Amino acid sequence: MRILGIDPGIAIVGFGFIDKQGSRCIPVQYGCIQTEKNTPEEERLLHVYEAIGQLMDKYKPDAVALEKLFFNRNVTTAMSVSQARGVLVLAAIQRGLPIGEYTPMQVKQAIVGYGKAEKKQVQEMTKIFLKLQAVPKPDDVADALAIAICHAHSSTLNSKINEVLRS
Repeated sequence: MRILGIDPGIAIVGFGFIDKQGSRCIPVQYGCIQTEKNTPEEERLLHVYEAIGQLMDKYKPDAVALEKLFFNRNVTTAMSVSQARGVLVLAAIQRGLPIGEYTPMQVKQAIVGYGKAEKKQVQEMTKIFLKLQAVPKPDDVADALAIAICHAHSSTLNSKINEVLRS
């Protein structure tokens, strides 16, 4: 199963493709989509939409995992990120891809085993899980890979639960 993890944003969208083979997660490709600060927002959204679509078409994921948004004090930033998240979801839905959504606490729980883990702990465990030489930069990329790993673990659990419910 190939999973695309996405850390949504308007300035930087982190992405990470992993292959789940048995209990192992293997990195396929990861990086970020960046938009220029002084570009009109609608152009930034178009760039994010087109770039993620090209990546989906090239790496052909079986599922997409996104971080659920939570509102902080900066409403303007939250709105921009929500719009970016919308175009990311649209690109996935247009390709018929199932979407998993995870809160930051769920991702931390899946990666570190503790829902209030520090960002550095999550990044270090992501590096270890994927047998990477270094923590991917910027942080958005490491976050996207962690979200993909979270989905890999959750999809295993969900399929086992569904098997039990069917029997």
